[in-house]
Amino acid sequence: MTTVLDITADRRLLRGRGALSNAAGRFEKQARVLVDDGWDDGWRDEDAAPPTLRTEVIRDATRTIIARNKSPDISFDQSINPYRGCEHGCIYCFARPGHAYLGMSPGADFESRLFAKPNAAELLAKELSAPGYVPKLIAIGTNTDAYQPIEKKMRIMRGILEVLRDFKHPVGIVTKSPLVLRDIDILSDMAREGLAKVALSVTTLDRKLARTMEPRAGTPQRRLQAIRALSEAGIPTGVMFAPVIPALNDGEMEAVLSAAADCGARTAGYVLLRLPLEIKDLFREWLEANEPGRAKHVMSLIRQMRGGKDYDAQWSTRMKGTGPYAQMLAHRFHMAVKRQGLNKESRPLILTRFRKPPRTGDQLSLFAAPLASGPVSARI
Repeated sequence: MTTVLDITADRRLLRGRGALSNAAGRFEKQARVLVDDGWDDGWRDEDAAPPTLRTEVIRDATRTIIARNKSPDISFDQSINPYRGCEHGCIYCFARPGHAYLGMSPGADFESRLFAKPNAAELLAKELSAPGYVPKLIAIGTNTDAYQPIEKKMRIMRGILEVLRDFKHPVGIVTKSPLVLRDIDILSDMAREGLAKVALSVTTLDRKLARTMEPRAGTPQRRLQAIRALSEAGIPTGVMFAPVIPALNDGEMEAVLSAAADCGARTAGYVLLRLPLEIKDLFREWLEANEPGRAKHVMSLIRQMRGGKDYDAQWSTRMKGTGPYAQMLAHRFHMAVKRQGLNKESRPLILTRFRKPPRTGDQLSLFAAPLASGPVSARI
């Protein structure tokens, strides 16, 4: 039986993390709680600095790499997640509940016990080479961030992009990390052939808020700089103002879109804060600790947009919410996009270039034709 250690007895252990606790997930029958009985005079001394929680990387034994979904309110049905868990530690991350399936906590475990897929490129090449594979847009970064800090060393995303480039397969990327600029050479090559787009998620321009809410993600200014660099390299670039949190960051919507447009963003989108499963308790705990004066108001507005609940998972409304406040947010977004000239052009990514790269000794590859002809495309 799996047990999860809740280390909330001393929150100094969680310095630099988003979650303030590590409670067991919804599938666990037992949990261990760390209790300070007053006898430990070593690292628990008020004047001594306790050891902070370290990041652990575990090899993911997955046998496939392309995930598929049938969600009617999502514009893609294929995605890749090089990692499970995310060191960025964004307190609002809707991927957190996934760690419960692993017998771990959606809290601190999610951002410190990470699963990496080092053979992702090999698996991807195999799946793209399978007989009957039909190319569709592959989205990356829609669950956990492919450019989280451990990617700098592991370079899994780099390998994935190399495979997609070789197969001439379209990809759409969403990230909070300026590390995406490391792969600007591959992305610019793919963009010239209509095969790549990138969106940077910019949640706030307030460094202090970003530091507590997204503790290990790139700073807002560095994300804007990444938008500029990608755009100047000829890569279609957008901005995601997500999540929108009422009475916390929603007042920055126009400023974020304006700053991104000034840096070269062509497209924009937004998503309302989602609080499914364990996230609602993690977010409320964070909110009361970091924004005590606004906590009740924030949660009240969220429930107004979720039919009186902390979260409503209905396909048609889960991304934007319902009610007067949600309608106001949608109107503000529409007006800001119009004012900044965003979303005027959204050139589709091209699917017809897809082909299996020639292998050594494959003499017939010289005569290979594209998979399809005609104006077939994919939008993100």
